[in-house]
Amino acid sequence: MISNAIARRYAKALVQLGAEEGAVDRFGVELGQFTALLDGNADLASVLKSPAYRIEAKREILRDVLAKLNLSGTVSNFLQVLLDRGRIGFTPQIAHSYAVFADGLSGIVRPVLTSAFPLDDAQVEGMKSALAKATGKRVELSAQVDSALIGGVVTKIGDKVFDGSVRTQLNRIQDILQKG
Repeated sequence: MISNAIARRYAKALVQLGAEEGAVDRFGVELGQFTALLDGNADLASVLKSPAYRIEAKREILRDVLAKLNLSGTVSNFLQVLLDRGRIGFTPQIAHSYAVFADGLSGIVRPVLTSAFPLDDAQVEGMKSALAKATGKRVELSAQVDSALIGGVVTKIGDKVFDGSVRTQLNRIQDILQKG
């Protein structure tokens, strides 16, 4: 929980810098590149995160990596601040929070729609239109299938979940019958 709060704070600061410089999208791409590099190189990630290595050595390694990635000065400085403050390990969470803030700034919402059966294009478009109308934002819908739902749909928008599945309705009925 604390790590998410930390990630949001740093992500929000970088989004604000990106907005000031007109580079929100570019900063997001660059942060994603660095995060992908850490994800793909466990040795590099462990060295940068480890307290066993001197900060000077970690700074030198980070400078070399940043030079090879050819990131903007703002993102490079941001990553150096994360290293200096012992927060470089939060980079994946920061990148995720950054994407959420950047979407909010752009008026985009990315709901996940889970159904018991595959939906056809017309159904997906209908849900997309309804969500756009309800949220007042541009919707980039992601659809997935979970046969355990039995029927109906579950829509997740950020932290909010709208559960209209048959499985949930049956569980509610079962709870009522057991209590009473």
